[in-house]
Amino acid sequence: MRNRQVTLLPKTEVQQYIKSCLNYTGGKHKLLRQILPLFPETAGSFVDLFCGGANVAANVQAGGTIYCIDKQREVIRLFDTLKRSSTEEVLSAIEGMIAEFGLTNTAKYGYEAYGCESGAGLAEYNKAKYRRLRNVYNSRPGDTPYFDLMFFVLTVFGFNNQIRFNRQGKYNIPVGKRDFNEQIKRHLVEFMERIRANRMVFQCADFREMKVPLAKGDFLYADPPYLISTATYNEQDGWTETEERDLLALLDRLDAMGVRFALSNVLEHKGRENAILKRWAARYHVHYLDYHYRNSNYQIKEKAFRTSEVLITNYLPPTRPAP
Repeated sequence: MRNRQVTLLPKTEVQQYIKSCLNYTGGKHKLLRQILPLFPETAGSFVDLFCGGANVAANVQAGGTIYCIDKQREVIRLFDTLKRSSTEEVLSAIEGMIAEFGLTNTAKYGYEAYGCESGAGLAEYNKAKYRRLRNVYNSRPGDTPYFDLMFFVLTVFGFNNQIRFNRQGKYNIPVGKRDFNEQIKRHLVEFMERIRANRMVFQCADFREMKVPLAKGDFLYADPPYLISTATYNEQDGWTETEERDLLALLDRLDAMGVRFALSNVLEHKGRENAILKRWAARYHVHYLDYHYRNSNYQIKEKAFRTSEVLITNYLPPTRPAP
């Protein structure tokens, strides 16, 4: 398979990117227009490390294998189930689950059927029913496609569609205001069609234990938790200086092997600075994605609140996106 090539999506301002079925915190869907033009035009195997919702991987057209790697077991299992199941099977199972637990289905019956209006949302109506669904999921006897789809339904009806587990491995997001509406259904169907059409492999692994035989000509994109910011995916000391240094060392090894990489991260965030990353990045190419702050002569007040989101590469991109 070494001679197979991954061809990235055409670099066009009107390119329409599909959205993951998961509203993953830190997902890169809104930045795809800036990130993808900085990717190599061709590569061998493509790796989406810390894939999360797989927004990047889903928008890369493949002539070879696309590897999606993340250590969130439930997400990887869900993607595998979506890939192996037909659209009809998935939609039928989701609709059946919604009916079984008595959750709202405004796509079919509208808000009025539940005595709700769209501005206030559906949280009050769904609260007890959602809690019962969550309890069933957290007491699951084993991992099956049924519970993979139950996990998806929890994210749909959960607060801000977030994904969070406590130290005991229990899903603990409270109920949200929305349900399985037409937009979410469309994103799910489009995402399923894409991952089935592409040569995609989902792997549950820590980044230090990924099992992909990378070689010269391959390309890896990494979007790790950010050391100096806080989000649900970076709670409970999920990402420390140890992980930061281990990842940068991995990227150095890949560079020595001739593997191209691109790393998403932030150099500064709300007055904090990632000194480890800044020192390391000096040997590579840093591309600022927040164009409003790309000049250095900013005001002190702006510096205190700015976030310098960057893409760091070990190669010179073929083109740069328009500001």
